[in-house]
Amino acid sequence: MRMGIRMKAIEVNGLTKTFVTGKEEANVLKELNFSVDKGEFVSIMGPSGSGKSTLLYLLGGLDKPTSGTIMLEGEDLSKVKKKAMSKLRRSKIGFVFQFYNLVQNLNVEDNIMLPIILDGKKPKKYEEKLTEILDIIGLSDKRKSTPRELSGGQQQRVAIARALISEPDIIFLDEPIGNLDSKTGKEIMELFKDINVKYGKTLIQVTHSQSAAKYGTTIIRLVDGEIVEQSQVVDL
Repeated sequence: MRMGIRMKAIEVNGLTKTFVTGKEEANVLKELNFSVDKGEFVSIMGPSGSGKSTLLYLLGGLDKPTSGTIMLEGEDLSKVKKKAMSKLRRSKIGFVFQFYNLVQNLNVEDNIMLPIILDGKKPKKYEEKLTEILDIIGLSDKRKSTPRELSGGQQQRVAIARALISEPDIIFLDEPIGNLDSKTGKEIMELFKDINVKYGKTLIQVTHSQSAAKYGTTIIRLVDGEIVEQSQVVDL
């Protein structure tokens, strides 16, 4: 951990999420309290049904809590209007999902530039950034290829580049190597660690993999919607 005063990227207070189906209530998350410092790489772990993906979607503003607050860089997400939330997700937040979510008929560079286009910005201003990111992910020679011409690992690299292009402060990762073989998964996790260490990005991932979690700085363990442990990752 870096020394000195740590700025908070996310602060969670009394966070609860309840799903109602007919007369049934399911308390998926129960009064969670924790914070994430800027520059941390946090892994949220737990068995299936523990609420970890629900938590990730709440932190990323994709869903709203039943009660409690999520402060993202000092801003209460519950008070952000829908249109402003969409803009926030395109600028301050990046997402990388298990299944890539690439547009099949767009080439690599167009998939990466999609958030820029959707935000109404001029792609030409991002050409230098695009070239830099393609170099970071090791796909400079694939910029005109379509997703169907790429391996799973290469497609995930494109998804990572798409999350980086808007230079977000925080990147959320939902089982980012869950669809990859172990060798490719290791390469992707090393790329995430580089993004965290070299570029100071805050990363928050949901993962089943203990080995993937060790690439980060902190592990939060959820069981039945409650935090049972929060610990620092010790580099060997």
